[in-house]
Amino acid sequence: MSNNILILACVSGFLDKFEKEDVRILKDIGFDVHYAANMREQHYIFDPAEFDELGIAAHHIDIERSPYMTGNYLNALPQVIKIIQQNDIRVIHCHEPVGGVIGRLAGYWCCRHGIPVKVIYTVHGFHFYKGAPLINNTAYHWAEMFLAHYTDILITINREDYVNGRKFSLKKGGKVYRIPGVGLDMKHFLPLTPEERKKARDKLGIGDRFFLVSSGELNENKNQRIVLQALKKMRDEGKDISGILYGICGDGFFHDRMREWIRGMELQDNVFMYGYCTDIRPFLGCADASIFPSHREGMGMAGLEALSMGIPLIASDNRGTREYMVHKENGFVFDSRRVDTVVEGIEYMMAMDSAEREKMKKACRQSVRPFEKKCTSEIMRSVYEEVKENG
Repeated sequence: MSNNILILACVSGFLDKFEKEDVRILKDIGFDVHYAANMREQHYIFDPAEFDELGIAAHHIDIERSPYMTGNYLNALPQVIKIIQQNDIRVIHCHEPVGGVIGRLAGYWCCRHGIPVKVIYTVHGFHFYKGAPLINNTAYHWAEMFLAHYTDILITINREDYVNGRKFSLKKGGKVYRIPGVGLDMKHFLPLTPEERKKARDKLGIGDRFFLVSSGELNENKNQRIVLQALKKMRDEGKDISGILYGICGDGFFHDRMREWIRGMELQDNVFMYGYCTDIRPFLGCADASIFPSHREGMGMAGLEALSMGIPLIASDNRGTREYMVHKENGFVFDSRRVDTVVEGIEYMMAMDSAEREKMKKACRQSVRPFEKKCTSEIMRSVYEEVKENG
């Protein structure tokens, strides 16, 4: 029996950012790893040479991240089936909504044609959830219910998705697991020393200003605009915001819009766009607070990384942040659609004295220990070993 597994995602850098630990586990227990994604779209910056270093066979497929592009399914599905046939794939581990659809449809095709393939689907946040638009809670819900019939193992990363996933009818003998995110490396995301912090702030020209930083793709869901609106609201109410600097780390579809919003709100002196950062630690580590304003998150690694570095988090209330946020203990929780609650969060953080900051810093680091890489790795190893043993 072949031990070939295919990891399926949308963009080439997904594996480097989220799946390297899984690859190490798979190689350790005897799997040969193949990876299929759009190798021309480097959504996450990485070096393709890492595929060779990790011993991975990479395959390009014509897949896009948007679930609304029908070409995803017309082009990518036959390409994935061809990869399965030519490389004797016996396990498919698919990720993200589009990868999840194509991977499970490919698994269904294989079963119909007598090819014994197991399908694992890691959902990084169902597109239906409490408080989602009606179309999400109907169309996406029905799609996931249908595709669950072709899923052997469903892996979720938060409680809400786990509860919903257990209601689905998976393939006979199918199981639902919950992991604490993709795994946080707390040894990598350490608090900066006072010397390192001062050096980083000097390099960025922050001075004594209150440094607020966010990390993530620039798009509608990540919702960075509400932070701009909060700063404008504070100024319009007569408050002095000259002592606040908001650093935006990331790039994406909203890059040009973000610049226009900054200019339109006359926030050029308060907001700086750092672009895509290959190492976010210097930015997070010298911040006074990190802000995480997403409407929707499956878990939110950016939030966990900030907390791991001892940086308080001003976070929107969603199913991902509910996994680790405790209001006014490791940060401040706000409503992602209410500007006034963002203002309240910023002002709360700015008003804390040094003793309160030190207490919160300790609480931040302690709050993310359940999400350490070793916790996720233990579960994933047992999942992969079970799949291998049951063939």
